[in-house]
Amino acid sequence: MILVLGLVGFTMLMLVLEWIRADMVALLVVVTIGLTGLIPGDQVFNGFAGNAVIAIIAIMIMGAGLDRAGVLNLTAAFVMRMARGVESRLGVVINSVTSLFSAVIPSQALAALMIPVTSRLSARTGVPMSRLLLPMAFCILTATNTTLIANSPLIVLNDLIASANSNLPPGAHTIPKFGLFSVTPVGLVLAVTGVLFFYFFTRKLLPEREDERLKVTPGRTESYFADTYGIAGETAELTVTAESPLVGMSIGEVEQLHGAPLILAIKNGNESRVAPPSDQMIWVGTVLGVLAPRDAINAFANNQLCRVSMRMRQLGDQFNTTRAGISEAVVPPSSRFIKQTVGDLRLRKRFGISVLAVNRGDEVYREDVRAVTLRAGDTLVLHSKWRDLMLAEEDRDIVVVTDIPKEEQRPGKIWQAVGFFVLAKCLALFTQLDLSVAMMTGAVGMLLTGVLNMDEAYKAINWKTIFVTACLIPLGWSMDSTGTASWIAQEVLAILGHAPQWTLQLSIAVLTLMFSQVMSNVGATVMMVPIAISVAVSTGGNPSAYALIVAVSSSNTFLLPSGHPALMMVAGPGGYRSKDFLRVGLPLTILILTLTLVTINLMYR
Repeated sequence: MILVLGLVGFTMLMLVLEWIRADMVALLVVVTIGLTGLIPGDQVFNGFAGNAVIAIIAIMIMGAGLDRAGVLNLTAAFVMRMARGVESRLGVVINSVTSLFSAVIPSQALAALMIPVTSRLSARTGVPMSRLLLPMAFCILTATNTTLIANSPLIVLNDLIASANSNLPPGAHTIPKFGLFSVTPVGLVLAVTGVLFFYFFTRKLLPEREDERLKVTPGRTESYFADTYGIAGETAELTVTAESPLVGMSIGEVEQLHGAPLILAIKNGNESRVAPPSDQMIWVGTVLGVLAPRDAINAFANNQLCRVSMRMRQLGDQFNTTRAGISEAVVPPSSRFIKQTVGDLRLRKRFGISVLAVNRGDEVYREDVRAVTLRAGDTLVLHSKWRDLMLAEEDRDIVVVTDIPKEEQRPGKIWQAVGFFVLAKCLALFTQLDLSVAMMTGAVGMLLTGVLNMDEAYKAINWKTIFVTACLIPLGWSMDSTGTASWIAQEVLAILGHAPQWTLQLSIAVLTLMFSQVMSNVGATVMMVPIAISVAVSTGGNPSAYALIVAVSSSNTFLLPSGHPALMMVAGPGGYRSKDFLRVGLPLTILILTLTLVTINLMYR
């Protein structure tokens, strides 16, 4: 028990401080469990083959399939028709559609899909994104409990219940597992509450400011740079003459010169490209596409003996707004770019993408951008060809939030995508198949019919989430098998005395809520479910109700932008500050917590 408590404390500390990556922490925990024999060695890695993990993998693949088939583009068109440009109606329709998708698509993936859709709707209607993104993200979280499909804590719940059943005291009733729609009454109440909350209180709670950055449309190059990030100027061509000292220098060396403009494109001979890499050499006749104030361009050209043309004669194709331009992208919490500098990523060489600025909260980094170390939630200001940007986004290390011109990739496969998704839900609902088998049937169907190929399926899986979930499940098992959960439950009861059931449930819910603000909701669920079940068994409460309160409360993470990946992803594009989350999240947290307890108790009375 001491060893398990030590592992729990270590896990919580590392997930909060982030000194070590969350997936690495989870791996350390599961290996330690195996080395110390807390659970039998042949069960240590069973989490990877568990029903929950396989179901999550399948759901991620199907979500990517729906996106590839163009379901989200059809959604944007539907929202536009329904809203007709009215702000209050637009918010309700976006939040309602998002809530509907949240029942079947994991929250982080859904946020990545819906942010560009919301950006497009904002640009077309003139409604600021600051009015739309935060409600959209919060509605993802309020509606994610509608089914057992999209919410990782709910999917993990059945595996934790199976472990608890094997360690129940003699004479105790076995806790039944949850079905696909067992949680739907609770989820529907919370989903409707989220939509209505923002319908009535959006204007009162959300910031009044209108940030020009939040009205971005593709190709607004010159005015966009100036208004948004203070990178004022015009685009121009500099032709390097034979007398120029730039001859023989690399792009990186030129960028270090005093007064150097932003170099966005280059043409050597007949070859031209956007975002030249730092080691690209400059020769006589090289044409540079630059951005800076006109006076600065002329001064630099005079000093470096270059010819200036304010018209894009030779690089016009590279600056055509249908092919290239400005965009914004968010670094999601699962990105491999985190803790790396912009220079180390070599984005210009690998993808043809220039990073022009990094926005972090209220700070904008424009000078020496290559030295900036990236964090989760950072917004990158990029210049690139749209095709190159879409290729870079496939690795899921960035999420493009600007509505860039792109075609639906496989619109002819939309009926196959929707058909196999519906088939998977029907198998889970109307047969005795495990959720993992039902969901994987739909995923395999999409792969066989060409909605996705295998490489795209691998990229659709958030392996960090998979490893964290699979490795922390054995920690929950060890809390049951060693009696740690029962001991903690007895200590809790000793403090609370003979408190009524609702007081115990409220205490469990608030504790789960606090944990989920600073660590993953899966981690909070794994730690709290065994304790909650032990409290219920000891006091004569309903273990199913207590377990469900934990799983639902772990998604009630509205107070801090760092509390959930979906919130971190909208903070930058929406221009939100921490106080915005607190102002909106505090009343919503109290409301959702109250309704959660009331609804679950009505279900299990």
